[in-house]
Amino acid sequence: MFLLELKFNDDSRRIEARPAHRARLQQLYAEGRLVMAGPWADDSGAALVFDTDRAGVEQILADDPYYATPGVEVVSVRAWNPFLGSGGR
Repeated sequence: MFLLELKFNDDSRRIEARPAHRARLQQLYAEGRLVMAGPWADDSGAALVFDTDRAGVEQILADDPYYATPGVEVVSVRAWNPFLGSGGR
């Protein structure tokens, strides 16, 4: 699994790009590659948990122009090994 952390700023292009991005996330969730996603409570960024390998995450980032949209910054992409919860192994 991988945890992706995003940081947002007030650029309006981020908001304009968000509906298409969320549609892509719905598709990834239906495919089982996205476990959960959502913005921080203060809307300063977001966290996404992917159930795929590093190459899969890189492909997801490349396929969705949202991640390169002004106002969106990919802060980190980290391998994550949950031991408890629905993602635990």
